[in-house]
Amino acid sequence: MFTSEEKQRYDRHIRLEEVGEDGQERIKNSKVLVVGAGGLGCPVLQYLSAAGIGEIGVLDADKVSISNLQRQVLYSIKDIGKQKTTTSIEVLSDQNDLVKFNDYPFYLDKHNALDVIKKYDIVVDCTDNFSARYLINDACVILKKPFVYGALHKFEGQLSVFNYKNGPTYRCLYPNPPQNNEIPNCSEVGVIGVLPSLIGTLQATEVLKIILKIGDVLCGKILTYDTLKNIQQIISFTKQNNNITKLSDYDFSCKISNDGEILTNELKDWIENKKKFNLIDIREEFERDDYKLNDTHFIPMGEIMSFLNLIERTIPSVIYCQTGNKSKAVVAMLKKQGFSEVYGLVGGVHQWVTNELNS
Repeated sequence: MFTSEEKQRYDRHIRLEEVGEDGQERIKNSKVLVVGAGGLGCPVLQYLSAAGIGEIGVLDADKVSISNLQRQVLYSIKDIGKQKTTTSIEVLSDQNDLVKFNDYPFYLDKHNALDVIKKYDIVVDCTDNFSARYLINDACVILKKPFVYGALHKFEGQLSVFNYKNGPTYRCLYPNPPQNNEIPNCSEVGVIGVLPSLIGTLQATEVLKIILKIGDVLCGKILTYDTLKNIQQIISFTKQNNNITKLSDYDFSCKISNDGEILTNELKDWIENKKKFNLIDIREEFERDDYKLNDTHFIPMGEIMSFLNLIERTIPSVIYCQTGNKSKAVVAMLKKQGFSEVYGLVGGVHQWVTNELNS
């Protein structure tokens, strides 16, 4: 039963036929763990607490720094140096004092992950490093918990729901962790300030869809969003046999493996030496007005799985997009389809053009 205050607070939810009082009751009885109280975590926490999630765990060991304020909207200048979990919970409690918040001011690791995660129905991955993502994935597989994934890169974001109803996991898309010292740390790459809010809001939406059992949950699908081109694309992937029974070591840095990547100078050598390979542009048609590489097959990202027969398997394949971010997901999927030599162009067309201008 709802109090008079609850009925007023959640009135706009209750009015929705797909939610109603029964749906709002499910929201109230749900427990959600948000790992990371930074760029993604801030909007996730705001909207889940506003929606009336009954119990929310906030896990993060970091303290607020001035560089966070460009995108982490729960914090202000007076919060610099304070613990993110404690500070965010104070703000959120003022916004909705009906929610129970649990403070976890530490990093998730293989020693505490199972104990923390088992208390919750859904985990939201708002981290910015691969160590945490693989750890969250493996713990959720063991505990049979779904987790909502979000990732950011400069002007582009990704979103998916893993391990939902025994569906595909993070390792089905990216089976192997990265190696240390392969590319610069995430903090050196940068991100446009509004992007975490966009992706974080979509993460919160997926959480509510899971709780309410409505809509098309992004299970077995990854959504990519390009803020510069205003393009959203969804591509599908299938479940693989990743039998995980225990947690292992997750001591690797916030880096992406360069396995399956090719640099612009390497691709230029291939072209100049007339090496035989597939060159595939996965951009949308209007994006190709900027620049095209010669001898290219054009297959938009969202259609790649429908046109595998157009890609010759006996020779290497190079996939490229505008910035190199989307090609990574396509490379992973093509490898799952049995393509042994497939590479994403690092930096995409943008990096290629930059190198051409500077040469």
